[in-house]
Amino acid sequence: MKRPWLVPAVVAALFVLNAAIYTVSETEQVILVQFGRPVGGLVKEPGLHLKVPFVQVVHRFDKRWLEYDGDATEIPTRDKKYIWVDTYARWRIADPLRFYQAVRDERGAQSRLDDIVDGETRNAVASFDLIEVVRSSNRAFQTTEELEGIGAAEAMAKIATGRSKLAQIILDKAAKITPEFGIELVDVRFKRINYVETVQQKVFERMNSERKRIAERSRSEGQGRAAEIRGQKERDVLAASSSGYRSAQELKGAADGKATAIYAKAYNKDPEFYQFWKSLETLESSLDDKTWLVLTTDSEMLRFLKASGGN
Repeated sequence: MKRPWLVPAVVAALFVLNAAIYTVSETEQVILVQFGRPVGGLVKEPGLHLKVPFVQVVHRFDKRWLEYDGDATEIPTRDKKYIWVDTYARWRIADPLRFYQAVRDERGAQSRLDDIVDGETRNAVASFDLIEVVRSSNRAFQTTEELEGIGAAEAMAKIATGRSKLAQIILDKAAKITPEFGIELVDVRFKRINYVETVQQKVFERMNSERKRIAERSRSEGQGRAAEIRGQKERDVLAASSSGYRSAQELKGAADGKATAIYAKAYNKDPEFYQFWKSLETLESSLDDKTWLVLTTDSEMLRFLKASGGN
């Protein structure tokens, strides 16, 4: 017996069953909403769960800690220094039912946190001087030449609160507001603090001029030291040259004296031969094949030449 209605009935039953079953993961918590109103309480247990099909809608909320990353905000400090303050925070959905009723979803929560965290940050920063916002402790640090020239007194000032405690103040005040939206705020920190653009330019100009001054002083000191080294080198070279010249002259004088003694000794042994030999040396150094030599008849050189020719 054929039952043509069986297949459509099975398909419809599966469709209804699929609409009635939903799953909850380990990282989720769920509330069921029927005609815009939450029903049945919070579902935290992971696994398969049933709901009224086509009537109840599943809204899922994360159990984990979530990140809030705010936009940088321009805030004046108590001492009228305009700075950009960028904060971040960690939060979670502590009461999903209230969370749903107050902000609906995570996007709405981020918008609400913008108002709360930024507002408390603005109030806290405006109540303290800049040094309290940028420093966390009074630990000693080395003072460089650049710091000596740029706001040394301000940078070395003692703080009473400091950056970490200032962040805690913001957290404490903001955490008292967030529970009414089903949110638990656990941490608020400063991500970045910087001067506004106009102040940055002035700071960079001061840093530039300070570094140029230091560079010029170092360059002058280097040039002075180089001149000192060159002068010392020239003195050393002159001293070495003088010492060498003196030694050379002493050796030359000793050699000349020794040569003169040898010449004198040779001359005393045979004066005529010595005169003849010196005459030949003189002729050899002063005459060539194109030179004419005119000698008088009483010339000593002519006498030696005649004597040599006669022998």
